[in-house]
Amino acid sequence: MLGRSITLALPLALSLAQATQLFGNHGTLSGWDSINQEHQGTVQPVTNVVYEGTTALKMTQIYDPSYTGRYHSEVVKNNVYKRGDTGFYGFAFRLQEDWQFSPAQSYNIAQFIADFSDTGCDDFMPSSMVWLLGDQLYSRVKTGTICNQHITTFPNLATVTAGTWHKVEIQSSWQTNGAGYYKIWFDGVKVFEQYNIDTTVQDDRAFQFRVGLYANGWHDDHALKGTQGTRQVWYDEIAAGTTFADADPAQW
Repeated sequence: MLGRSITLALPLALSLAQATQLFGNHGTLSGWDSINQEHQGTVQPVTNVVYEGTTALKMTQIYDPSYTGRYHSEVVKNNVYKRGDTGFYGFAFRLQEDWQFSPAQSYNIAQFIADFSDTGCDDFMPSSMVWLLGDQLYSRVKTGTICNQHITTFPNLATVTAGTWHKVEIQSSWQTNGAGYYKIWFDGVKVFEQYNIDTTVQDDRAFQFRVGLYANGWHDDHALKGTQGTRQVWYDEIAAGTTFADADPAQW
């Protein structure tokens, strides 16, 4: 397991007294534990579309009506949280300029996930996720046991613009005792905050942090909605870790 504290590699950064970095990436293929490119999907480092530095990661997925599998184009960092941790996670992302928002279909852009295949009730199971439905940003928490899962969805958190860099930051106290919290900032503005809740499932295994395009709507709906069968998202300034303080960006 990586160390248990973080300083974000994003422009807004926690002080060392509150956190210490686990992992930061400036849009390169270095430092990831794995890269997930399913079917015709790709993960490519680029220099022509960047957030603040000189590189970014370009994630592409292509719809195939004859394909029945999933559509991940993601980079993966292992061991970013266990139950009981308090974590801070962030990334910048940019949709292609002609991104088709309507008709609305789900496109996941980040997730926390672990392998539960030993339980007989699930395989790789995501807990919290961040996704787009139309031009709206969504997130969720998953609670209960792996064999009796409960999802709480947080809809319409922010409006996403195509061709523009946006920044998402998440802070969560990963608890199953009713004392957790979950917060999201979008472009530096807090858009969600809820305290005294369960925020993860009743299991102590470590979760991964995956950032990238997962066109989950294509698989779940068994169809492409609209006409845009090639989707591209760029990522930069990715960070993951744990904190010691319940601090908002205005206090950093």
